[in-house]
Amino acid sequence: MTDAPKIAQPNPIPVEVEAGKSYFWCSCGQSASQPFCDGSHKGSGFAPLKYTADEDHKVFFCGCKQTGNAPLCDGSHKDLA
Repeated sequence: MTDAPKIAQPNPIPVEVEAGKSYFWCSCGQSASQPFCDGSHKGSGFAPLKYTADEDHKVFFCGCKQTGNAPLCDGSHKDLA
């Protein structure tokens, strides 16, 4: 695995989250369970990022892994070539 994360998909991934529940976002892009970690990062410098929902609502997790607002999408996918 390289130092750069794999682009899992070029668009954000909408997820209905539940208040108080924690989610572990895949930062490496290798997980088969996007946008969540499945342990594919093991042996690399990547680690999942914990996100705890503050309310029940829809959030958009970053799929391109380029966001500056991890784990949520900040629109960085619009700049991908």
